[in-house]
Amino acid sequence: MNDTPRTHSEDAWENRELGATESFVRKASTEHEKSLDEKMDLQIVSIRLQKSLIDDLKDLAGEDGLGYQPYIRQLLTHHVRNEKRKRAKHVQLIRK
Repeated sequence: MNDTPRTHSEDAWENRELGATESFVRKASTEHEKSLDEKMDLQIVSIRLQKSLIDDLKDLAGEDGLGYQPYIRQLLTHHVRNEKRKRAKHVQLIRK
């Protein structure tokens, strides 16, 4: 990575002239990953999925600019949030 300071407008980041290549990427340290997991209250889980489903998830995630694991987390979060709302409404209707 080139450490020479440069002056760029904020637009260079927004239109992906800067920061979108692998030269701007590096692996996070184990300590940093653990810190992020703790701050986000993440827990490692293991699940068996069909290979074709994983391939589809990777494709969809890529279209959204995400890795497939954050994409799955996003899908599950949305589903659970919507399901909880739906069930809460159902309980309210029953109580009326």
